[in-house]
Amino acid sequence: MGSIQSLLAIGAIAIFALVSVRFNSSVLQNLSVEVENKVYLTAFSLADDLIEEIKQKAFDQETVVFRSINPEELTKPGNFGGGKDPGEVADDPSTWNDIDDYHGFSKEIALPHAEGYEVTASITYVMEDDQNTVSNDPTFYKKIEVTVDSKYLSNPVKLSFIYTLHSKVV
Repeated sequence: MGSIQSLLAIGAIAIFALVSVRFNSSVLQNLSVEVENKVYLTAFSLADDLIEEIKQKAFDQETVVFRSINPEELTKPGNFGGGKDPGEVADDPSTWNDIDDYHGFSKEIALPHAEGYEVTASITYVMEDDQNTVSNDPTFYKKIEVTVDSKYLSNPVKLSFIYTLHSKVV
């Protein structure tokens, strides 16, 4: 009888061990998914924050003081980037007054709850009839694309916004 009880005890311990391993694996997987979701949520928030900041600026240097304008008078794509207009400093977004100043913007975020993120922005003119097509000539449509990357993300987060000459809310 003693050997049957020993076998039952060993069997019960083995079943308990298998259940424990599966339970621990499931808990760890859920914890991993929860952490990944928080990382992606932070990345989306950082991208959205930058887009909202950019949307507060004028459409173009030529429209800081709003006036009727022809597309030919707008900033040429090769002149996009902060610090190229009078009074602006290249690495100081607080001095930038129009959205194309953010072209090429890059910032590393190193906060206690959001470390290791890199936020970048790209601004391009896009075609009026197809905002997915970049225009080499000025148009009344600029596409803001913000990318957030981190070693904790399996894929970078990309958000975009089409800004038109008349879309600024005052």
